[in-house]
Amino acid sequence: MSTIFHTRFTEAFGVEHPIVQGGMQWVGTADLVAAVAEAGALGMLTALTFPDPEALAAEIAKVHERTDKPFGVNLTILPSMRTVNHDELRAAVVESGVKAIETAGANPAPYMDYFRAHGVKVIHKCTSVRHALKAQAAGVAAVSIDGFECAGHPGEEDIPGLVLIPAAAARLDIPVLAAGGIADARGLVAALALGAEGVTMGTRFLCTAEAPIHHRVKEAMVAATERDTELLFRPLGNTSRVHSNAVAREAVGILAAGGEFADVQHLVNGIRGRTVYELGDPEAGVWSVGLAQGLIEDIPTCAELVERMMSGAAALIDQRFAAMRSYATV
Repeated sequence: MSTIFHTRFTEAFGVEHPIVQGGMQWVGTADLVAAVAEAGALGMLTALTFPDPEALAAEIAKVHERTDKPFGVNLTILPSMRTVNHDELRAAVVESGVKAIETAGANPAPYMDYFRAHGVKVIHKCTSVRHALKAQAAGVAAVSIDGFECAGHPGEEDIPGLVLIPAAAARLDIPVLAAGGIADARGLVAALALGAEGVTMGTRFLCTAEAPIHHRVKEAMVAATERDTELLFRPLGNTSRVHSNAVAREAVGILAAGGEFADVQHLVNGIRGRTVYELGDPEAGVWSVGLAQGLIEDIPTCAELVERMMSGAAALIDQRFAAMRSYATV
């Protein structure tokens, strides 16, 4: 029997467990998302993985064929992506019957009327309390707060989750999901104690049996420690946390010496990163990973991961914490 934790997030999004698989380009595909959904968590397809709205709709259909449980789509809205028609992607998601969307990259306010009209609940991804407050004012149903530990873009303020999550929970009225540095039951319990009503994990789901990346890349994460990441693009004000390899270290060095993006573009382009996942060479390009890789020791199925997180969280609360508690008599 699975352990069930009821929170406002699980109630609002209709999922069994307060766990979300975050959007990951090239990784958030039907194979992973359906497995996460079947495990009782909320899986997220990644819209920008697919070349056009038709391909995205076809992938959504694949998930519908494999599960009748809730899942969502991550839609990163970046004005700099001039070749991406966000309106067409948005329409493809909604017309495919998806009822949960994770937005990131820009304020979702211009999209909210459309989403509300179609009964879609929005989770907005933030790296600061002030941005979370703006998202709440725009009408999102929940926010995912990324601490500095996270993979990808942790923001420029370097606030870790231990401070950022309770700061956000104290000021927001909507459910907060904790993201960054979470990989197991301990992280889930800690997040709930800090005021979050669920967790979002990217790196941990990247290292599962169903994640559509080469096994050697997963083995590299198992072998890595919490020290094996690099903060790329820091001098450019667009920090990205990536796995530490020779390519990433070279790019970091060039930028630290005063280089510009053009000087490292050949090292950091997305095609090289995708090659890492496809061919299984962790040194072939830059690829996103969070500090949580230092907590990863195996490559479970999504069902195994979610089950042991939930049962482990219950055991921590019922056994470890209870054993520590004593009462003074007066």
